[in-house]
Amino acid sequence: MTPPLLTVEGVSKSFGPVVALQDVSFSIAGGEVVGLVGENGAGKSTLMKILGGVITPSAGRVLIDGREVHFASARHAMNAGIAFVHQELNSFPNLSVAANILMGREPRKGPFGIFVDEGASEALVLPLLRKLRADFAPSTPVQDLSIAQRQLVEIARALSFDARLVIMDEPTSSLTLRESKRLLEIVGELREAGVSVVFITHRLNEIVEIADRVVVLRDGQLAGTLEKREINPQAMISRMIGRTLQTLYLPPAISGGEEGLGLSGLRTTTFPGEAITLSVRKGEILGLAGLIGAGRSELARAIFGIDPLPAGEVRIDGRTVLVASPAQAIAAGVALIPEDRKQSALLLDESISENIALNNWEKFSRNGLVDADRLHLHARDQIAAFDVHAGGPGTHLAVLSGGNQQKVILGKWLPRNPVVLICDEPTRGVDVGARHDIYRRLRAAADGGAAVLLISSDMEEVLGVSDRIAVMHEGRIAGMLARKDFSEHNVLQLAVGRDSHREHTE
Repeated sequence: MTPPLLTVEGVSKSFGPVVALQDVSFSIAGGEVVGLVGENGAGKSTLMKILGGVITPSAGRVLIDGREVHFASARHAMNAGIAFVHQELNSFPNLSVAANILMGREPRKGPFGIFVDEGASEALVLPLLRKLRADFAPSTPVQDLSIAQRQLVEIARALSFDARLVIMDEPTSSLTLRESKRLLEIVGELREAGVSVVFITHRLNEIVEIADRVVVLRDGQLAGTLEKREINPQAMISRMIGRTLQTLYLPPAISGGEEGLGLSGLRTTTFPGEAITLSVRKGEILGLAGLIGAGRSELARAIFGIDPLPAGEVRIDGRTVLVASPAQAIAAGVALIPEDRKQSALLLDESISENIALNNWEKFSRNGLVDADRLHLHARDQIAAFDVHAGGPGTHLAVLSGGNQQKVILGKWLPRNPVVLICDEPTRGVDVGARHDIYRRLRAAADGGAAVLLISSDMEEVLGVSDRIAVMHEGRIAGMLARKDFSEHNVLQLAVGRDSHREHTE
C-alpha cells in the first residue's frame, strides 16, 4: 500500500508555558486538496510553520512518503518538495517580479557567473505569470504592484519550486472574486497534476468548492476531519468554535433614514476624469464592490482627507464640509478602518491603551499630560465591550490575532459615535467567530444612526452584510443594487463594466 505523501503524527509545540499545538495527527495523499480551518489562535500557522521548516516541533514527528524527516530550515523543506505561500507578503519591493520569484536561484552569466541574467530570469518567470493570468510583466518592480498582484507573485514563487505539496495560507485574502476563482482553478490544476495542497482560508465557501477533505483545529488540538460529502459551512463552524452560528450575517433592525454621507461630483486623483455621486443613509450599510483597482480604496482615502480632492462636494450629516486632512474628516464625524490595518491603523509595538486612545488623546490629557489611570480604565472597558482576547490594556498589538487587532480599531472609533463609518476590507484575514462579532458591531453602529460604507472584495460578505450595494468600475459608480437584486452575477456584471444588468434604486 502506498503511504500518504505527508503524515503528521502526534505533533505538539509549546512556546514556554504556552501550548500552541497538542498531539495533532493527520495525513495528506498525493494529489489531494486539504482545507485547514480554525479560528485565529487555533494553531494553524504554527502547524504550517513546522511543515515549512520555520520552527521545529516539541514532540511528534513528520513523515514524507512514510519516512521521517527533520527540517532544519525553510530551504530544507523546499528541497523536500514543500512550498509555502505565506499570508504576510515577503517580497523585496525594490526588486523586479522575476528577481523576487527566483531569489537565490537566478540564471547567471558573465565570467564565473557573477552577473544575473535578467533576460533568462524573465523568460523562466513569464510562463508562471501567464498561468496565473497576471496582468504585469516579469520586469515590473514589485513596489509598483497592488497588494493583490503581490500575492500572485508569492504564489508564482511557490509554484516555481515544482513542489509536491503547496501550503497556501489565506492566498485569496487580497484577491477579487475573479482572481480568487482563477486561483481555485489553479489549485484544481495542481491536484490534477498530482500536487497536494493545504488550503488555509477563512472564506469557507472556497473550502466547500475546492477541498477533498477538511482538517479542523480548535485551541491547538484536532477538532475533527470532514470528508468531501460532509463539507459545508455549518459543519466547519460548529467544529471550529464548538457551537453553531444561527447566521453569520445580521439583518437590519431599522430602515435607512436621512443622508449621513453625500458625495456630489467627487473626483479622485487616481481617476480625475470620473465624477462620483453617491449617498449613504443613516442606519444602513452600503456595500461598495468592484475589482481591485476600481478606485474603492482611493475613494475612501479622499473622503477621509488623506488624498486631495480635485473637485466635488462632500456632505456629512446634511452639511457640506471641507476634508482636506484626516483631522478635518474626524472633526466632521468621519471614521476610517483602512485596508492595511498594520501599516495604516495600528502601532503594533504599542499597547492596546495607546492604540485605543490614538484618536482621543484630548479625552485623556490635561495641560498636555496624559492621565494614565483614566486611559487604562477606558481601555479596559473597551477590551470588555469588544471582547478583545488579550492579557490586559498593556498588551502590545503585535501579539494579538488579526480579529482582535480589528476589534481594537473598532474600539478606537466606535466610542466616538461617528456619523460616517468607512470600513475598507474590515474582515481580511479574520476568522469566522471574529467576523460575526465585527458584523454585529457594524450593524449596531448602523442601527445607532451611523452611515456605514463597507468596502469588500469578499463577495459573500458584500451580499450578506449590505442593505444596498454600489459597484465601482474604473473610478465610477457603475450601478446600484437593492437587496432584492443581490447576486454574484449582477455584482460582477457591473464590476467588469457591463451595464446591461444595471439597477438604480434610491
